[in-house]
Amino acid sequence: MSATSTPPVPRRRLLDEDGVPEVKLRSYADGWLKGLLVHMLRVRCVDQRMLKLQRAGRIGFVGSMLGQEAAMIGTAAALEPRDWLWSGLREGGAALMRGLPLEEYVAQMYCNSNDTAKGRQMCNHFQHKGSHYPSWSSVIGTQIVHGVGAAHAAKLRKLDEVHGIYFGDGATSANGFHSGLNFAAVWKAPCVFVCVDNGWAISVPNREQTAQPDFAKKASAYGMPGFEVDGNDVLACYELMHWLVVHARSGAGPALLVVKTYRMLGHSSSDDPSKYRDQAEVEQWERRDPIRRYARFLEGRGMLGAGELEQLEARLYAEIDRVVHEQEATAPMPLRSLVEDVYAEVPRHLRRQYNEFARIAERHGEAQKGDGAFPL
Repeated sequence: MSATSTPPVPRRRLLDEDGVPEVKLRSYADGWLKGLLVHMLRVRCVDQRMLKLQRAGRIGFVGSMLGQEAAMIGTAAALEPRDWLWSGLREGGAALMRGLPLEEYVAQMYCNSNDTAKGRQMCNHFQHKGSHYPSWSSVIGTQIVHGVGAAHAAKLRKLDEVHGIYFGDGATSANGFHSGLNFAAVWKAPCVFVCVDNGWAISVPNREQTAQPDFAKKASAYGMPGFEVDGNDVLACYELMHWLVVHARSGAGPALLVVKTYRMLGHSSSDDPSKYRDQAEVEQWERRDPIRRYARFLEGRGMLGAGELEQLEARLYAEIDRVVHEQEATAPMPLRSLVEDVYAEVPRHLRRQYNEFARIAERHGEAQKGDGAFPL
């Protein structure tokens, strides 16, 4: 990626915190620019609705995306349909933008009979074959090595695709980070590592998990370039990620992009962040809200009128609520699914266990729902 053979690296920030451009922007279609706002707002609306359902005990677990909408949508918008997105906890909204139907999203949150994971994943663990969004694990950093392996396989098969591999700042202390970046650089795998630095690995701040405060500098240890971007500036996220995707696709090899943002709520719906962080820090980041910032930019260009943001939000909530009511009324996954799909024919020992389980369930009834609490 030498300066003589490539365009200049896009700036770390394009819009100031009031949404005013700091430089002359590239030419974008008005519809595309407004679409970014719609996608970010949908992420927030879905997130807030799911959190309320969890608090009411109607679903079990939510990993909130509040405050990270620009980081998620801006970077994922740079991936083309043929590309892959390997997720950590909070990229479900990017999957919606890339084609995951809202009905499948909500069904997975209820783990009902429409859940494409068949209830075998805890809620908030999405997958969607049509948009190249593999199922992910709560084990920190495992998707990094999986994504690198898939990217290397794509290179061997001469497929014109790039793999965006997402993880949080805490995952940089996991073995998968070292193994994944090391092999990706050796193989020149067509991937972009996206470290979403939201300040906290559950309750552990950056300063307590690494002696190198600049995560982008970690890339040099593996022989790849590292960059940092303002994660609350959706256009800056898009432009830098797009630049890296183009170069990965050209055969230049992988890169690490650190997206600097903030996790406004807890690590999950089971977490109480007031136990370990200062409210003043949260309030400071509230003033940097990525949606408000981008809305001001669109207003300044005459693309968003008075009250239009609220109208759009109302339409999105109406759509989400309709889907929630449909999926909440859907039957649960049938019990027999416990022993399906592993073998072509259910073996004798599983048939025996299932039949005994079915007799107990018939005698004592279905298990009762809990109170919605879920351990960390």
